[in-house]
Amino acid sequence: MADVVQYRLERMVDELDDLERRGVFTRQEIGEIVKQRRKFEYRLKRRSPLKEDFLAYVEYETQIDALRRLRKKSVARREMEIDENGTKTTKTKKKSRKSISDFAGVVRILEIYRLAVTRFKGDVELWFRYLEFCRQRKNGRMKKILAQVIRFHPKVPGVWIYAAAWEFDHNLNVMGARALMQNGLRVCPISEDLWVEYLRMELTYLNKLKARKVALGEDEGTLVRDLREADEKQWLNENKDLFMPLDGETGNVDGSKVENMGSEKKADLFREQGLRVLQTIYSGAIEALPSSFSLRQRFFEILDATDLAQSEDMREEILNDMKRDFSEDPEYWDWLARLEMTNSSSKQQISDDIKFSQMQKAIQVYEEALKLVPSAMMFNRYAKFLTDIIGPKVGENEDLEPSSHIVHSISHLLMVYEKAEAIGCLTEDIACRYISLYLQLGRLNEAQKLAEKLCSGKQSDSVKLWLLRVSIEVRCVTRNSPSPSKADMLSVFELLRSILTKASISEAESLWLMALKLFANQKQYFEKLVGISLISVAKDGGGEYGFSLPSAVINFVLQRDGIQQAREMYKRFLALPRPGLALHRNCIELELNLACVGDKDCLANARKLFEAALATYDQNTSLWQDYYSMETKLGTSETATAVYWRARKTLGDFAAFTASTKPL
Repeated sequence: MADVVQYRLERMVDELDDLERRGVFTRQEIGEIVKQRRKFEYRLKRRSPLKEDFLAYVEYETQIDALRRLRKKSVARREMEIDENGTKTTKTKKKSRKSISDFAGVVRILEIYRLAVTRFKGDVELWFRYLEFCRQRKNGRMKKILAQVIRFHPKVPGVWIYAAAWEFDHNLNVMGARALMQNGLRVCPISEDLWVEYLRMELTYLNKLKARKVALGEDEGTLVRDLREADEKQWLNENKDLFMPLDGETGNVDGSKVENMGSEKKADLFREQGLRVLQTIYSGAIEALPSSFSLRQRFFEILDATDLAQSEDMREEILNDMKRDFSEDPEYWDWLARLEMTNSSSKQQISDDIKFSQMQKAIQVYEEALKLVPSAMMFNRYAKFLTDIIGPKVGENEDLEPSSHIVHSISHLLMVYEKAEAIGCLTEDIACRYISLYLQLGRLNEAQKLAEKLCSGKQSDSVKLWLLRVSIEVRCVTRNSPSPSKADMLSVFELLRSILTKASISEAESLWLMALKLFANQKQYFEKLVGISLISVAKDGGGEYGFSLPSAVINFVLQRDGIQQAREMYKRFLALPRPGLALHRNCIELELNLACVGDKDCLANARKLFEAALATYDQNTSLWQDYYSMETKLGTSETATAVYWRARKTLGDFAAFTASTKPL
């Protein structure tokens, strides 16, 4: 191995001598470069080199080459400044001549990439790094590497797309790019990206031919659709009754001038060819992927962005096919309804009447969808659409009245929620948004009644709904006075107890935190909450990781009553059958914080807690590490050594313990 590394380093001598002779690097810098390259070469020649070894070597050589280019420009500028005898041109030509050091860096990086992909043939990302480097440096190996990666990864659609794009953009070889795309579609017929990129490539080629004709003065326009022209045409069709005929004829109500403004241009050869290309690729894609909705959606977007002959007929054909195949898919109906609102987003300013008419069309689509697909998913998308129209800030500013279409959307959204509730499609998420809408509108009493109704029905086990209901009840009792009455506090407590006794601790985390915070200063209710928590922990057990109800209770007691009461409280929880590892850790942390101040009793308590935790979790490596770390910092060398040797005897995987700890 050393002979191979030395041989490779000796081959760099000519390059390094050239760099020193030209003043790019000093002898000391060249020595450091050789030292680093020797390290990288040894890493590559070991028994099992890693991918990171090759990438680190490439990164280092890339930085060296970038620094070489900067130094070369700096040296050239200095030579031009020094030259004052009229021989500037000669010296510039001499200095700009290429030498071995100008090519050696790129050649070395290419060789490293070659070795990397030879060892890691299955790494597609590494192949793409190799290809990108060749493309950026315009290296002649590009075609050979593309052939290799296609041979090794024919089932990866991105490889075919990359190769076709390089042929199309760099080599200007349309036939070769088309052949690559077609071969890729034969190997990967179910790739959406391949079908879409093939269509885009063909339309781009037609658009380039069209642009060439325009440049020669033989044609005009492009295949890219002008959205302003489409908007003007739609506006003329919708408002043709506003135009009066000047010649008294009733057959043409919009006049010849308006007819000329809104008439379609005669389809030329390129637009017809583009339509045939789209129809051919579309039919092949649908045959290969008949159940892909996103593919047809992407084809429709491409059709809308291009100006083809008979594009309206093709548009209707795609829409009819989608309705036939996806009439039971809520995603299709949601996309179709939002398509009615797409035209409004293309204009900077749009009147409320046009926006209202488009919204009505979208609502009609959703209503038709509910007749065919009366599902919770459909109601969810319908409500989300209306919520997006209403906006998040409605109801926050009472002085500013919402527009008429916003008011109509709010009333319609309430009707949608009521309909979902009536037919049994009200999920937890929809129910929460239903209540939140009343809160957003400032109708607190109605939100309270609705939350009470829903929590008593099918959603009685929903913790999110109960959390929303309790927060509404708290707002109601504190609306008139900041200090609620005893009856109000009792009603809120009974609500919380009714759900906390049924729900598990992991589900009701937010409810427990709300209850503890709400009744932290109410001793009577807080003690009842502690009793409920003891029963819940005994039934469900304490958490091993994450949220721990006993820890939350102990922290509230510590803040309110001090360390002595907190100790009494955690002893009550630790006496339960399964208090959980999280509780042990929290109690240990509590005692250690005081032990660091110098309290010896706290250190003894921490040791007892560690022993109690290890009695149940004796194979927990991190627990042993924390115990050893505490004895190292706060204990003596004897106690720390005793913990170390106990861990060595107990742990099955002692290597993980010794990875971060060492014996004293």
